[in-house]
Amino acid sequence: MISSPDFSKVDGLVEWLRAVPYEVLRHGRLYNAEELYQGYEPSDDEEKDKLSFAQCYDSRVYQHFMAQGMIARDVKESMARAFHDHGIHTALVEFLKKHDPLKCIGIMGGHALLRTDPMFASVVMLSKRLTEAGFFMVSGGGPGAMEATHLGAWMAGRTDEEAREAMETLAEAATSFKDKRWLSSAFEVMRRYPQTQYVSLGVPTWLYGHEPSTPFATHIAKYFVNSVREDTILTIAFGGIVYTPGSAGTLQEIFQNAVQNHYLSYGLASPMIFMGKRFWTEDVPVYPMMHRMEENGRYKNLLMTLSDDPLEIEEVLKDFQKTVGDHRPIPYE
Repeated sequence: MISSPDFSKVDGLVEWLRAVPYEVLRHGRLYNAEELYQGYEPSDDEEKDKLSFAQCYDSRVYQHFMAQGMIARDVKESMARAFHDHGIHTALVEFLKKHDPLKCIGIMGGHALLRTDPMFASVVMLSKRLTEAGFFMVSGGGPGAMEATHLGAWMAGRTDEEAREAMETLAEAATSFKDKRWLSSAFEVMRRYPQTQYVSLGVPTWLYGHEPSTPFATHIAKYFVNSVREDTILTIAFGGIVYTPGSAGTLQEIFQNAVQNHYLSYGLASPMIFMGKRFWTEDVPVYPMMHRMEENGRYKNLLMTLSDDPLEIEEVLKDFQKTVGDHRPIPYE
C-alpha cells in the first residue's frame, strides 16, 4: 500500500515531466547530431562559440542533470530520466532490427586519444574499411578513440586521401576535445564531406557530459544511466570488439565483455581484439593475464587476438563471420 506521504513525493509529476529540458517520451527515436546540438552555431569568435554551445540542447540537459544530481535526489526527476532512457532503449531495439547483429563491431578506447596520435589514424582507417565491408560501428560516442571510430565510418565510400585530409583538418583545428574548436571542426568536416549512405551508432552518457558527443555518429543513443549504456555497447557488438589503449573505463569494459563471453550470456562468444601490442602486454598487461587465466580454466570462450595491424584485425573479424555460420545471438531486447 502507498501511503499519503509517498503520494506527495510524486505530486506535480506531470508538470515536472513537461518542464525538464529534455524530451521525456522519445517515441522510438534515437538522437542525431542535429538534434543533440540544436541551438549550437559554430563561430570563430571564442566567446560566441562558447555561449552558443552552452545554450544548445545537449548542454542544457547536462546542466540540468548536474543541478539535479548525478543520482537524482527527487523522485520526479528519477522517473523522468527512467522514461527517457526507456525511450532510448526502445528506439535502439528498433534500430538494431534493421541491421545484422553479427555485423556490429565495437571499438573501445580512451577519450584522451589526440587527433594527432598515430593510433587515431589507425582507428579511423580500420573503421572506414570495416564500414565499407558491410559492418556497422558502435562506440561510447565521445571523443578520442570513439571519435576516430565514427569519423572512419563517416568517411566510408571516399578515398583514403580524403580521409587523411579530414583528419588533418581536425588536427589543425584542435588536437583534444578540451580545445575550443574540437566540435566546430567536426561540423566543418561533415559539411565538407556529406554522408548519407553509411550508419554508425554512438552510445554516450550525460554522466560524462563534460566530454562532448561526437557528431560523426549518424545515430546517437544517449543515456542518463551509465551502467545501462556500458552494458548495452558490450552486448550489441556481437561481431566483436576492438580494444585500443585506454584507462579505467576501457579496462572495466574488457572484463565486463569477458564475463559475457565466458558464460555465453547471449548465445555466443565474440572476438576480443587488443590493438596495441606494447600497451596491452607491457604498459597495461591485461592480455597475458587473461591468456593465463584462460589456460588455467578461469575463463572460457575468449576469442582473443593481439595485433598492431589494422588489416590483420579486419581479417580476424571477417573470419569470425565465416565460422559463426547460421548461429544467431540471442536478440537484444
